[in-house]
Amino acid sequence: MKTFQNPVLQSDFPDPSIIRVRNTFYAYATNAAGKNIQAARSTDLVNWEMLSDALPALPSWAQLGGSFVWAPDVIQIGDTFVMYYTARDAETNVQCIGVATSSSPDGKFKDTRSRPLVCQSDLGGTIDATPFRDGDKLYLYFKNDGNSRGLTTSIWAQELSPDGLSVVDKPTQLIYNDKPWEGSVVEAPNMFKHDNQYYLFFSANNYADQTYAVGYATCQSPMGPCTQAPENPILASRLTQPFVIGPGGQTVFQLGDQTWILYHAWDMDGSGQRGDSRNMWLDRVTWKDGKPHIEGPTTGPQPMPLIPAQDQQHPFR
Repeated sequence: MKTFQNPVLQSDFPDPSIIRVRNTFYAYATNAAGKNIQAARSTDLVNWEMLSDALPALPSWAQLGGSFVWAPDVIQIGDTFVMYYTARDAETNVQCIGVATSSSPDGKFKDTRSRPLVCQSDLGGTIDATPFRDGDKLYLYFKNDGNSRGLTTSIWAQELSPDGLSVVDKPTQLIYNDKPWEGSVVEAPNMFKHDNQYYLFFSANNYADQTYAVGYATCQSPMGPCTQAPENPILASRLTQPFVIGPGGQTVFQLGDQTWILYHAWDMDGSGQRGDSRNMWLDRVTWKDGKPHIEGPTTGPQPMPLIPAQDQQHPFR
């Protein structure tokens, strides 16, 4: 039996998201290494090849400077690949959500809009957009950046147009940071459907230290209402050797009958001190009585993911 060991990408690759195109997986991440949007590809989810900048040019509405470009996520709609990402809006000077397109998952995405797609400037801005497909409808999830202004943070849902390039109606608030373990932040929303139940995974607390963790809420529909799980958090720092600090920025996805979670955690030196890079990790999610259980953060060998043939009737995410 082939095994692997975390991290699967020992590079600064924060807030990873993932898409499958035929027999290849593409991961996208927050800026680093001089790139606005990082990208990598793999055929087995364990061995990754770094690619060139997925968003080499910023749109006219965005401030220049790659350090403000965060948390991309990509979905395929027809023959087009649509990327949602965060950048600094030059007009309001807050983080906002943009949308860019490409004909290829490893091609150069381009945002031709003159304004952001979503920008809750009165709520501190908007970050961490992720799409979700449910039947023939598309939805977008995001977080208002309230903690940057000393405000409450919430996770929101909004319906997307069929082409994914515009939002429909008004956003709906799903959850906010009202639990002690969350501190001043809930972020990185990721909607996932399992056995006809909707699960909103999210990260919370201070991304830079051991309080950062992952929880979930169960939702009655893609637009809520949602109830946070009492057992949260379900993925947290490991405070015994070997230390794992700050797991989060997650994406949950299905491979055949296996559920997996891709996330980041800080690199650590031999003395247990936190480094400056967030590496990419991969762990199993198992289910019992309708509740997800994350087998991690794992630091020892575990079985390689089983990669089934792609099922066109059941999208990867």
